[in-house]
Order: sequence, then structure tokens, then C-alpha cells
Amino acid sequence: MPRAKEYLYLGPCVSWADVANNEHKVNFERDGNEEIMPEKQKQPTRQPKTEPKTEPKTELKTEPGLKTKSSLSRVLALGAFAALIALFFAYDLDTLISYQGLAENEAALKRAVSNNPVLTGLAYMMIYVVSVTFSLPGAVWLSLAGGLMFGTWTGGLLIVMGATLGASGLFVAARFIMGDALRARAGPALQKFEASFNRDALSYLFILRLLPVFPFFIVNLGAALVGVRYPVFLFTTFFGIMPGTFVFASIGNGISVVLQSGKQPDLSVMTSPEILLPLVGLAVLSLAPMVWRRFKG
Repeated sequence: MPRAKEYLYLGPCVSWADVANNEHKVNFERDGNEEIMPEKQKQPTRQPKTEPKTEPKTELKTEPGLKTKSSLSRVLALGAFAALIALFFAYDLDTLISYQGLAENEAALKRAVSNNPVLTGLAYMMIYVVSVTFSLPGAVWLSLAGGLMFGTWTGGLLIVMGATLGASGLFVAARFIMGDALRARAGPALQKFEASFNRDALSYLFILRLLPVFPFFIVNLGAALVGVRYPVFLFTTFFGIMPGTFVFASIGNGISVVLQSGKQPDLSVMTSPEILLPLVGLAVLSLAPMVWRRFKG
């Protein structure tokens, strides 16, 4: 008769937990004898994962001297800006860019153009650039003077170039003097509006240029503060102000009779349906890219 299987006693040195964890193995032979494998087959110990060492980011620190120079240059630029505006009013230069100045100097202006049209045209354009850059009053009369002196088409083109260069000067100055500081203080609210505005900046600026709901200098400052790219600003300004500018130049071209009679020109024509409706139509057309992008997205 085959003998009964004999089970060896697993002593206290080995616990059932050890057996369950495969730290000791039991080998049962066919003849009933069993032996304990004395040697442990140790699993290789896992090395703790070490994250790759990353070099600490070195922040670019501006030197105190550079900050001081930048702040000083901004203060000087702002001071020069304010000083020129104060001198403009102190010497009553605003009276030259007015109906009175236009009526009194009509003959002299036309004579200057006939004597040297190129030099007079450049001088006129530079005066327009300074006027727009420093947001001086009398832009309406300055535009009418362009039409009076150079006619509708030449005068209108000079006005567009002068206004665009002047708006660019104010745009760059606003961004340099107070743009970054104001945007940093405004926080996430301005950043969110800035991101939303710049997605369709081309359409928005075209509308603001075609329909002068806000003053010209407000649009220039606002575009600088919300971070509009300069090429977009330049493109929309040059082409956006063209329709209204040529209307003013056309009025100025025929203003001689009004000036000689001592009357003021009727600028309410700018709000007449014949003028306003085409401008509204162009503004609606400029919304087409934005509407298409929203519909497609």
C-alpha cells in the first residue's frame, strides 16, 4: 500500500503571509515528500524614479539703471507732448486752424500753391501730421483748407497721408508712454477684451474709421492700448478714412463762394442720406469677414 503523504510542518520562521507573497516556495513531490526551498529568489529591487533635473529658469532681470532711463524717457516724452500743446494755445495758433483763419488767409494760401505747389503740399501735409499727432483742434477746417488749396483729389490724398502719419505717431507714442503700464494695471479684464478685439481688429477698426462715432484721437489711443498690431492699424486708417476725407476735400474745393459771402459752410451735408448711407454700407461690408468666421467656426 502506498504510504500516506507526510506534510512537513512549516515552522514559525515562515508565515502564511510569506508564502502568499511568494517569498518562500514549497515543492510537493510525487512520492509525498515535500521540501522547502531554503533559498529566496529575490526580485530585483526597483529603483525609485528620479525626475530629470531641470535647470532653474533664470528670469531676465532688467537693471535698475535701464528701468530708470526708460521711466525718464517716458516722462520727458509726456512733458514735451504737454508743452507743445500749451504753446499752441498760448500763442493763439488755434485761430489759424479755424473758419476765421481760413477766410482771412484764402488768397495767401492759393498764391502759395500757385508759386510752389510741391513745397506747399509737403508743408501742408506736415502741419496735418503734427495736428493729428498732438490731437490739436481744428482738424475740420484743416481738411477744408486742403480741398480749398489743392482741389478734391490732390487735397484729399494729402489729407489721408497726413492723417495716417499723424495717427501712427499718436499710436506709437501712446504705446511707448503709457501702453504697457496701463495694460499691466488693468489685469485680466483688459487682456480678455484685447484678445476678443484683436481676433477681428480689421473689421472693428474699419467700422470705427468709416463711421466716426468716436473722435479720431480716441480710436488711435484705444487701438494702442488694446495691443492692435501696427500693420492692421495702418491699413485700416489709410483706407478707412478715405471716403469721409474726400467728402471734406470736395466741400473745401467749393468753399470759396461761401467764404467770400461771409457765411460758414454747411457741414450738415455729412449726415445727409446721400453721404451717410454709402458709409454705413461700407461699414456693414467690413463686418463680412467677422460674420463669416463666426458662422464657419
